[in-house]
Amino acid sequence: MDPEASAEVFAQVEAALKPYREGFSHHVRLPERGVDREEVLDEMEKLRALEEAKWRQGFVSGAVYHGDDGHIEFLSQAYALNSQSNPLHPDVWPSTTKFEAEIVSMTAHMLHGDPEQGVCGTLSSGGTESILLAMKTYRDWARATKGITEPELVIPTTAHAAFVKAGDYFGMKVIRVPVGTDFRADVQATRQSITPNTVALVGSAPPFPHGLVDPIDELSELARERGIGFHTDACLGGFLLPWAEKLGYPVPPFDFRLPGLTSISADTHKFGYAAKGTSVILYRNPELRHFQYFSIADWPGGLYNSPTFAGSRPGGLSAACWAALVSIGEQGYLEAARRILETAAWIKTEIRKISELEVIGDPLFVIAFRSDSLNVYQVLEVMTARGWGLNGLHLPPSIHLCVTLRHTQSGVRERFMEDLREAVAYVREHPEASQGIGPVYGMASSAEMRGMVTDVLNWFMDTQYKA
Repeated sequence: MDPEASAEVFAQVEAALKPYREGFSHHVRLPERGVDREEVLDEMEKLRALEEAKWRQGFVSGAVYHGDDGHIEFLSQAYALNSQSNPLHPDVWPSTTKFEAEIVSMTAHMLHGDPEQGVCGTLSSGGTESILLAMKTYRDWARATKGITEPELVIPTTAHAAFVKAGDYFGMKVIRVPVGTDFRADVQATRQSITPNTVALVGSAPPFPHGLVDPIDELSELARERGIGFHTDACLGGFLLPWAEKLGYPVPPFDFRLPGLTSISADTHKFGYAAKGTSVILYRNPELRHFQYFSIADWPGGLYNSPTFAGSRPGGLSAACWAALVSIGEQGYLEAARRILETAAWIKTEIRKISELEVIGDPLFVIAFRSDSLNVYQVLEVMTARGWGLNGLHLPPSIHLCVTLRHTQSGVRERFMEDLREAVAYVREHPEASQGIGPVYGMASSAEMRGMVTDVLNWFMDTQYKA
């Protein structure tokens, strides 16, 4: 990627990240006098109006999983009623502990885990925290019960980046095993990667990139044979796959029905349709969950304990999550799953009619596609110019759409396919078309260039925090 092209891409990215530098208030210091509340709310309303149309009209992959006006207002009311609550103080807000305990129990039952038989868990702030908590738990469990001081995780390369993050945070060696030709975890390669220091194996239901559920049954049984932990990352599919199975779709086993599975994460703020900021992490027994907790008995401030990384937490999010689950119920989740899966099936069929594109595997609702004859990043750039917010992938170069309720609205799937056909036709006729940040993906595919890509990603995050 030549310097001139790099500068152009960086300028475009910064402009996209910072579109409000003109025409809106700009505060780099506290205002001398507080701004009138109506003025503050008016500016927020203007910003909301600028951003809302894209996701509301179904132009975004994932991100907003429900989005109905009535549902949003209902969750906002639930949050407002509980906006001051904090689970750190259960004596003041026992209602929040009620909500959280029931969320955990409802999720456990949905995933065939019986709390009466020991299945238990906690809420977290999202999928990443659920994964971090589980990996910290396995590290501490292995140290306490096996004396392992140099813990290792074995994960497929398609497992969420949060597992690598956990290794970085907690001093765990992460062994990333290439997936098979079907883009699912390779059981035999996983077996060969286990060492005496392995504390846990991982599988995804499904992984973010290609939406293809790993062979959780075989992986979890392998873990059980070796006496190590097994975690299913069902953050993305945990609140959709159970209903897909009830509707008759082919869903491989991935939950507590498998005896080797010792923990599972499922995001309530994705297909659970709760407000952003909640996820559930479940364990097979309380003994394992205890390694997640933190307690200190000799602090001058008194007895202190917390179940997750945070101390104070927004109880309003727990309340809104509980409100979402109990108001939707089984029939509501079944109907939502039906609409999503029917829409995804239609889109898969239509993509397969485009000769230049190949759908990777046979996913249920995360549809990844690639091309042997076109540069898919050029296709992605054209789709972006048409207003679509899709996910660019690499290893191999591909694009995916995570289908949500937003895409089940009338005309959305047809608009997506019309734009995709035209994008492919444009790239076919204009091989010199821009590919946006495609070259950066290409650099990341080279081990020698990954340090440079990391620098780019650091710049990206630095830019987000530029006032």
